[in-house]
Amino acid sequence: MPTAQSQLPPTPKQTDYARAIAARLGVVIPPDEAGDRRRLSEWIDRHKSARPRRVSHGPGATSRQVAYAERIARAKRRAIPDECFRDAGMMSRWIDSNR
Repeated sequence: MPTAQSQLPPTPKQTDYARAIAARLGVVIPPDEAGDRRRLSEWIDRHKSARPRRVSHGPGATSRQVAYAERIARAKRRAIPDECFRDAGMMSRWIDSNR
């Protein structure tokens, strides 16, 4: 039987941290893990110390960019395109156009 914790959605800080890790690594958080507090915590534990993959089109978005963009996205109820997490320049342009 599932515990009460496994039925809770992730906290905003937990989601921000997981997205920052995903952006740094250039990976996508599986949707079934992104929506569950316990499973997202396990995903974070598995990935937080991993080394980033090399990306040929430039450096990925910084953790500060991701956190700021997430705040904007929540306030405006908009999604951040996945490609913005992989490119700091694209993330910067998304932030500028959505302030």
